[in-house]
Amino acid sequence: MTSASTRTVLITGASSGLGAEMARQLAARGYDLALCARRLDRLEKLRAEILAADPGGSTTRRIEVRELDVNDADQVFEVFRGFRDDFAGNVTDVTDGTDGTDGTARGIDRIVINAGLGKGAPLGTGGYAANRETAMTNFVGALTQAEAAMEIFRAQGTGHLVMISSMSAMRGLPKSMTTYAATKAGVAHLAEGLRNELHGKPIKVSVIYPGYIASEMNEHVAEKAPMMVSTEKGVHAIVEAIEKEKASACVPPLPWAPLSLLMKHAPLPLFKKLM
Repeated sequence: MTSASTRTVLITGASSGLGAEMARQLAARGYDLALCARRLDRLEKLRAEILAADPGGSTTRRIEVRELDVNDADQVFEVFRGFRDDFAGNVTDVTDGTDGTDGTARGIDRIVINAGLGKGAPLGTGGYAANRETAMTNFVGALTQAEAAMEIFRAQGTGHLVMISSMSAMRGLPKSMTTYAATKAGVAHLAEGLRNELHGKPIKVSVIYPGYIASEMNEHVAEKAPMMVSTEKGVHAIVEAIEKEKASACVPPLPWAPLSLLMKHAPLPLFKKLM
């Protein structure tokens, strides 16, 4: 990738939780930011906070924000293309054609598909509306975002797509987590399919599997999650994995990398006790 002073990252779901903290930490590393979410007022406050933390502009040069509902497919393409145009004059690199590209400039280096919901109910208990909303936002919405992101990256001939999945993707989960876990497995497979297609080419694809990281989405279960880490610590691990362009990463690595094997392969009676 390009040097820290010239990179641009687009983050969806950036108004709170992991998305907002990713924006803070990536800004501190010198990224220009393209931030979008449903709550534009929160994005504007986040932009002001980040810029106030760096009044001299020594690290972050530019932050653009746009309102986005990922369930509105037309708006997803409009917002992503808008950010592309925003940074078209803020060129990060120009390829020379030696890597198979056409020598066009690029303005968006990374796109982090992070927006999502945590609603859910056991199947067949009257919670279909919540389960459908989660499925549409977390999977269909992610598919739409991936389409819009890849449109940009294919035109540029380069880029880094990051899909935020979840440790829940490792195995089907019971009760209110069933639909959520299925959506996170689905988005991981979207990314893995793209990586298979693009292997050996300049466009990179990463899947990040966060474990228990404190955020607005999971604050109601914090007391039941003894392995929960702070938002700052958890996102630091996410950002480290993103910057290393890891194909996949369980974060924080401890305990989640070894636990991923247990989650995948433990006999069901043991797995049920763990959950």
